[in-house]
Amino acid sequence: MTLPVLLPGLASPVRDAYARLAEAFPALTVRELGSGEWAPSGAGWVRADELAAGGAALDEFLAWDRAQVLRDHGQPGRPGVVAGFGLHRYVWPACLLITVPWFLHRRVPAPGPGDVSFQRTLGRMAVRVTEFACLPGDPAARLPGARVVADEEALRGEVRSAVAAHLEPLLRGFAPRMRRGNRALWGMATDDLVEGLWYIGNLLGEEQRAMSELELLLPGTPKPYVGAPGFRMLTGPQGEQLPTRTRATCCFFYTLRPDDTCITCPRTCDEDRVARLLPGT
Repeated sequence: MTLPVLLPGLASPVRDAYARLAEAFPALTVRELGSGEWAPSGAGWVRADELAAGGAALDEFLAWDRAQVLRDHGQPGRPGVVAGFGLHRYVWPACLLITVPWFLHRRVPAPGPGDVSFQRTLGRMAVRVTEFACLPGDPAARLPGARVVADEEALRGEVRSAVAAHLEPLLRGFAPRMRRGNRALWGMATDDLVEGLWYIGNLLGEEQRAMSELELLLPGTPKPYVGAPGFRMLTGPQGEQLPTRTRATCCFFYTLRPDDTCITCPRTCDEDRVARLLPGT
């Protein structure tokens, strides 16, 4: 983790983090919106607050998931399962808007649902950052919107608060479509927060640090989060150490392919995990 020096004209606390995210994971590109710049709209773009409203924008958003399930699996998905897929496809990258700047530079932006737009078919997000938390001594502390907190634990609290504040309206908007209780919804959000940064940490060559940071971020899982990262090591046939965890929730993908589960799914046994985690498999 390094704190980059702010160059003249580069007055952004998150630009470097989002650029590095795009380098490591080209399937997701994040554009920071400048002051007074309009958020993108049309051509597949949707704002998070429009999804949270649960109306026509959400109908259109989930229509893509319904069509994808039918096209790829030859059968329609249950409405609640389809809604769960759609929610996951937003929450996973949205959490990265907050966790990646924290992980890389110890800066925690706090975009609300009205500050984030998503174009999922192109893998693009646009975000407006008007405030962020940082540590004492960070050169970004002199930027507008900066809020200095005392220490690392206080900054972790900012991550938890920022993610929860962003996701709570989305979960309310999706809830009637998913037909799942509040605990299950927050369990899914917790899983996406954890597994998103874990995945990006691996791409950045910092998987172990990502796992350690996530364990500190969610110790005993403060509410509203559900479950802990719970990372553990499995041992391969040649003594390979293979990291895994068990999700707090199930995405119900097995309702489409009964014999095919996610590698961290509660339904996936350790023997299958080892076989799938071994290099070259």
